[in-house]
Amino acid sequence: MRLIRAFSRSSAYEWRFLAKNPWDLTMVVWLPLVTVLMVWWIFSQTQITDLPIGVIDQDNSPISNTVARYLEASPDITIQQFYHSPATAKAAILQRDIYALVIIPEDFERNILSSKPAPLILQVNAQYGTHSGIIQKSVQSVAGTLSAGVEIKRLVKQGMAPSQATIAYSPIGIQRISLFNAATNYQQFLASTVIPALLHILAMVIGATTIGRELRDKQLGRWYHFIARGHPDLTVENSNSFDNNSLNTADNVSQPLLSTPKTVYLTVLLAGLLGKYVWPMLAYSIWAALALWLATRQQAVAADSLMITYCGLLLLMALSFWLGAIFTLGSFSLRTGLSATGFISAPSYAFAGVTFPYIAISDSAQHWSDALPLTHYLKLHIAQLQMQAPAAISVPIVYGLVLATIVAMSLTTLLTKRALAHPERWGAR
Repeated sequence: MRLIRAFSRSSAYEWRFLAKNPWDLTMVVWLPLVTVLMVWWIFSQTQITDLPIGVIDQDNSPISNTVARYLEASPDITIQQFYHSPATAKAAILQRDIYALVIIPEDFERNILSSKPAPLILQVNAQYGTHSGIIQKSVQSVAGTLSAGVEIKRLVKQGMAPSQATIAYSPIGIQRISLFNAATNYQQFLASTVIPALLHILAMVIGATTIGRELRDKQLGRWYHFIARGHPDLTVENSNSFDNNSLNTADNVSQPLLSTPKTVYLTVLLAGLLGKYVWPMLAYSIWAALALWLATRQQAVAADSLMITYCGLLLLMALSFWLGAIFTLGSFSLRTGLSATGFISAPSYAFAGVTFPYIAISDSAQHWSDALPLTHYLKLHIAQLQMQAPAAISVPIVYGLVLATIVAMSLTTLLTKRALAHPERWGAR
């Protein structure tokens, strides 16, 4: 009963605080909701199409016109404009009006008809890796198709059968079989993984501020005092200025707490901490469900895969709350805690192996990546939702997240007890 009362009174205290502080309520409710919906809206165009390029046709021949038609017919790119001056085209690239320039040199048709090399010149803005790769693939496909047509036509004129000419031109072919995300759906590839990463950042910030604001305002343990005064075996020193009704008034909540508990029980303290974080955890469980629903509504996912992914995401959110609290309690400073959460959580997506291959980063970066919880969750997420792997493959990751959450929860409880014993260090920004 003591633990239940500790949980309920602590959660009631936190509920009243959130009701009276719109910004903290926004961090719990509205900001993550807007984040999820905005990211999904950004990637509502699931595939990249019609990337603008420019063309300089210095040959003005029938074959060069065919090249231009093939380029325009490619679904990934579109000809934004035909340029006559390289300087004008370069200015358009610098202004990002176009991302590449295809130059058809003089004597292009004559060189082809004379069986001489006739290269297409592609100048691409390689700073944008995704744009550059798509444009290069499309232009190379156009050049290969046109080259094959010209060569096969030449062989047929020499008397070779069309089927033999096709084999003679390209005796070795590539048969590509895309195993996962064959349509290159960027909503599935990026949006579904970016959202958990952003929720991870917000959850760590909430974890740091929920306990950090009490340190900053010298109110740490106010909810614990409220619990202690209701139990004869939990005593409080110097608590004459505190009464059982103080939690019901906004004025008293804003005043520093000058008393410290004489006896602190870890189980009661842990129950109180769980009560403090119950509302953020409840809210983020809803946003996690929304994120997974958006990620899976257009594809069939097995129920066990969906369940294990949801459990993994909930564990990631819980672990994020406790990690944020640990950084703040360990430093006795809300500012330091927020700096630490930003340093760890903000770049964690870059180390997760989604946009840059994990195996390609340095050994030291791999060690750092292995220490980040987001890396392991996204490995589970991709395996279950995108690769349709058996759920049993990701069970060890769930066990690891459970263990990490229990350890972080225990460490937070111990650090809170230490902080309660040193009120002279409260008040740091």
